[in-house]
Amino acid sequence: MLEADLVWLTVLIFLPAGTALLLALLPSRWLEAMRWVALFGAAATLSVSLCVVVGYYLLLDSRLDVHGRPLYSALSRLDARADQAASDAAQPVPKALLSDDWIARRPWIAAFSIDYALGVDGIGLSLVVLTALVTLTALAASWNIEQGVRGYLMLVLLLETGVIGAFLALDFFLFYVFYELMLIPMFVLIGLWGGIRRRYAAFKFVVYTLGGSVAILAALFACHSVDVRDFVDQAVVQQRVRELAKERNWNEQDADKHVRIHTFDIVTLTKVGRAVMLILNGEEERLAARDSIAEQAVWGGGNTGPVKVFAPGVDVSAAIARLKAQPVCTRPFQYLVFALLFLGFAVKIPIVPLHSWLPDAHVEAPTPISMILAGVLLKLGGYGLVRLVIPLCPWAAAQLSVVLGLIGVVGILYGALVAMGQTDFKKLLAYSSVSHMGFVVLGVAAWSSGNSAQYWQWGVNGAVFQMLSHGITAAALFFVVGVVYDRAHHRDLRRFGGLWEPMPLYCGFSAVLFFASMGLPGLCGFVGEFFVLLSAWHFSPVLAIPAILSVILTAGYLLWTWLRVFTGVNDATRSYPDLSPREAITLFPYVVLAILLGILPYTLVLQWVDPAITGWVANLASLR
Repeated sequence: MLEADLVWLTVLIFLPAGTALLLALLPSRWLEAMRWVALFGAAATLSVSLCVVVGYYLLLDSRLDVHGRPLYSALSRLDARADQAASDAAQPVPKALLSDDWIARRPWIAAFSIDYALGVDGIGLSLVVLTALVTLTALAASWNIEQGVRGYLMLVLLLETGVIGAFLALDFFLFYVFYELMLIPMFVLIGLWGGIRRRYAAFKFVVYTLGGSVAILAALFACHSVDVRDFVDQAVVQQRVRELAKERNWNEQDADKHVRIHTFDIVTLTKVGRAVMLILNGEEERLAARDSIAEQAVWGGGNTGPVKVFAPGVDVSAAIARLKAQPVCTRPFQYLVFALLFLGFAVKIPIVPLHSWLPDAHVEAPTPISMILAGVLLKLGGYGLVRLVIPLCPWAAAQLSVVLGLIGVVGILYGALVAMGQTDFKKLLAYSSVSHMGFVVLGVAAWSSGNSAQYWQWGVNGAVFQMLSHGITAAALFFVVGVVYDRAHHRDLRRFGGLWEPMPLYCGFSAVLFFASMGLPGLCGFVGEFFVLLSAWHFSPVLAIPAILSVILTAGYLLWTWLRVFTGVNDATRSYPDLSPREAITLFPYVVLAILLGILPYTLVLQWVDPAITGWVANLASLR
């Protein structure tokens, strides 16, 4: 029986791929129809994502916590909903058709315990909506693509399916499949529709991304090697015991000693990470307790209470002994897996010095693909930090939190300094992305616990909001570059100027987006950076001070760029036409969102994103 949330999430993921399949069936001469079909398919995907947002908000609003807060109930957290869904799946009675927990799980490759597992929380869902919006506007910006229209549109839609699937996957293997699905479309889109050096840029993109993917794959294998029998529903364990006893003609006691359960389930693997952290910190006694202190850790409590990670009915002493006997419960294993995961996602963020593929990819990619690359794909790196790197290896992450923060600060400063020396409009924005994504790393790294856990929550809120705001401003600014490139046929900042007079609407929209990217109060870029810098100050003023000073550098190169492009007098730009209706419609949503998210960040985003972050921080802050 298919529950409603399984249908909704599956439609959300595969609607773009279905639209691509429809494009393959259309006659080749129907080029205009193909463009409209792709656009309507992307619009339908955005509509479905907004419907899921409404459903998720209703879920949060329907579950009260002990303080009467509807949006902060422990019952609504992703891990709690996933646990309940797994327990329901182990029961003989099927799940209700109208299930509203927004967790969907079906067996996929049973021999390796791989599930088609999807789940919704505010972190992933906010990025899904961003993906749907950016893809829709990128398709609107693709109207001037004349060569290989069908293939181009199909690849963009397949890319959207891969990104949305990665943001919703709760199975590590499924996540990896969607993560890799994005590689080929982006490679082909840059390699076939890019600029003069498109082959070089596409090859460099693939080499860097494949290197990161191999590191993630190695970490995936390492995680699957862990025996998680004490962390899953014990009905599953007993079923395995009976099957093994029957297969080998053993009694159940002997079979029980040989049962091993391996999984790719992200929620289960995060429980293993939490248990390992307590054991390595010498706090095993906290694992034996019955009451979770998740909310206490965030709302002002200490971090010395019990932590519940083992499944109900498990002999805790025996479970701890089994866990300590495994390689996962060693410092080298934790450092190794953390390094592999971090390396894999650092390429995508991108982290200095793994960033050099990004400027080349942006310069050679067509404008709509640059919009998707900056607005969406870079966010997969930040999302990987939040969903996988920190939760799966919290002990190593805690030990290296200062190093992570330093890496973020280096990225912020390096990206800003290099951006100041660029004369290519696209390269400047590419290095600006390196700088802005450094705030994401810094916010996630600002680990605090106990009574200071609130500060870390601010940092993670800032990191997630920074991903959203950067997705909006970066995608829009790359379109801004595309608009002027269509008229000037170059991106050399030294040859622009004087655009204000012939293109007033274009300049007005661009001004809002430049100031938003700069972090001007009242616009979207300010909110995330403010949260991150405030959190970083409580974490380490030594790291916070250079990050704060970087704001001056950001304002310097963005203001300098805006003045050079739009002010003054230039006979070469005097005849440029202003925004066409299609260009104005494409840019208008970004301008509106840049303003609204700066004025109403809590109402529009944080109100339904923060509960997921609260639960995420609570689970990890209570361990340290």
